[in-house]
Amino acid sequence: MIKVYSYSRCIACRKALKWLDDHGITYELADIRTDHPDEALLRKLHAMSGLPLQNFWNTGGKPFRDLDLVNRLPAMSEDEQFALLASDGLLVKRPLLVTDSLVLPGFRSGEWGEKLL
Repeated sequence: MIKVYSYSRCIACRKALKWLDDHGITYELADIRTDHPDEALLRKLHAMSGLPLQNFWNTGGKPFRDLDLVNRLPAMSEDEQFALLASDGLLVKRPLLVTDSLVLPGFRSGEWGEKLL
């Protein structure tokens, strides 16, 4: 089963959901604002992805800018980063696609096609 953490006002999320629909891929939708991953799940997803933790940050979002994270993140420990990511779903890169064996933060149609088709 595929789960997609999404935000209805996010253009990339809408493109990703349309891409999934166009390819006949079924998924469970979760609102990243209200049903975002907790710290334990974020740690698990990060480990599964094999990606740097920086790939899980929504660096273009207002919460990221408001918290001045561009300047604060380099001095933060990984534990502090996970706690902060878990505190607000809008800090998490979206859409966030999760399967039993795959985690894809952000939407890139080529990568999604390579991994899902």
